[in-house]
Parts: sequence; C-alpha cells; structure tokens
Amino acid sequence: MAGTDEDAVAAEDDALFVLTAVLLTPAKFPSVLGDDYPAACASLGLAPLADGYGLVLGQDGDGARWTVAIDDVSLVAVAIASWDCGMEYDLSPDERTVVAALPGWPLDVAVAAPGVPAPHDPGPDIADGPPLMPPDTSIWGPAQRRLGADEIARQWAMWREQINDADFTKPNGSSATAADTDEAEQDEKNEKSEEDAKPGNSSIRRVLAEARAYVDTPPPLGRVRSSFAPGDARILRADGPGWSLVARTDDIAFVLLDEEPGEVMPVGRGPELPGLLEALDKMAVRPS
Repeated sequence: MAGTDEDAVAAEDDALFVLTAVLLTPAKFPSVLGDDYPAACASLGLAPLADGYGLVLGQDGDGARWTVAIDDVSLVAVAIASWDCGMEYDLSPDERTVVAALPGWPLDVAVAAPGVPAPHDPGPDIADGPPLMPPDTSIWGPAQRRLGADEIARQWAMWREQINDADFTKPNGSSATAADTDEAEQDEKNEKSEEDAKPGNSSIRRVLAEARAYVDTPPPLGRVRSSFAPGDARILRADGPGWSLVARTDDIAFVLLDEEPGEVMPVGRGPELPGLLEALDKMAVRPS
C-alpha cells in the first residue's frame, strides 16, 4: 500500500488529511477484500465500474477515519507511483470526481495525520451506515490466504529458491508436482499413481481443474490477473472458492488453500501446467 510516510497532505477543502491511497480496478485491487474485482467492490458497497476507482484513505479534522472513492483513477495511480519513488505528491481530488465518502478504512493504515485526534471511526450522527473495517487476518481464512498469495507474488524469487527441482522428479525420471498436473488426466482415466497418497493432492488437482475451467467459462473480472516479471515471463495470479494460485508463466506454481492453514504447496511444470498458464495469461486482466 502506497503512502506519504509521516506527512499527511490536506485536501483542497481542508476536510480530509490524506494518508494513503490504493487502486481498486479489475487489474489491481486489494485482494484481501475479495477473490475478484466485483467482490472487492461489493465489500465497500460500490458498483464495479469498468475503469475502477481510486481509494483515498484519510482523517477529517476531528481525526475520524474516511475512505473516499473517486473515479479519477489516473490521479491516484500517479500519486502512488510518486510515493513509491520517494517523491512528494499532493493528492487533492476534485470534488466532481468523488463517487462516495465511506466511514472507516477497509485496510490497515500504519500512519496518522499530525495535529488531529487519534484515528477513530466517525459517529453515527455523521456516518451513513457502519464504518468499514479491515478483514480479520488474525486467523487463517480467505483474507489471510489471499494475503499469502500476494506475498508470494511480490517475493517470487525468495519463495522459488526454497524449492528444489529434484523434488518434482518421480523414480522413473518423469516430471512431477505436489499434485502433478498430468495426474488430472490420469485421474480421469482412473490410473492412480504413487503421488495420489500424499495429503492435499486431490485438493490441488481440484484447483487446477477449476482454473482450467476458467479458460472455457470466464470467471468474474479480476479472478485471473497478469503482471510484470523479469524477462519475457509474467506473474500470474488466479483465485477461486477457497484457493489462490500464483505462478510464473515460465516456471512453477504455488497453491494456497483455505482448508490447509498456512501451507504453501508447489506445483511443478509437468506436461500440463505450461499450457494451462499460457491459456490463463491470455485471458487475464493486465494493468494498463
């Protein structure tokens, strides 16, 4: 999440001290809020606009938390890019771009505006409805699972170096996985292999089958996203009911499951994964 470090920037009307901002678009949204873009929008009570929103998080003069959704996505994107480069940027949205002013914050914010009371939710006398709150990530569940997948996507090299390619080799020398991608075909033919006895394999085969189904029946927008990776590869992210998949299109994949708390399961390339990743990447939403 981008931010202004210790400096809060006052908006033009001095009503909001801007602390940070995030994008809420089909290609880039806080995945902690949902498995796809429409779900993330619904968690905030917003309609899933085609071009998305910029979310500006700040405090008013009394210290109350507010999230302002604006339709000027480019403005917020420029602000975030500037902050990420260590540059100052006065994010002052025009009132005409404001779509909604929502009480509370949907994400954790580590900074506070100087010179105003400590962050707190606005009272019911000025807020329409209950305040937004960050999802509970203290216990393993969908929000924590998606955060884990985010971390793998950000730190791909670190996670990848922990995996020995020899772990993906069967005794006969063929390529295998934690739940080998070619075993899905073997399953359909009722040809069981020695890998079937390992815990979690049936679940991973289910995940791969559901991801493969996305190619024929496109899922809600944002369920499959593609982002930059070094070289000619892409980092691919797919989510579904109870699962998240992170992959590099020229390498392996990692799967996280709601039913396997804290577990990160590698999936080797095998004969099936490369084609699946290529097909998913072609249909994935990409940042503009």
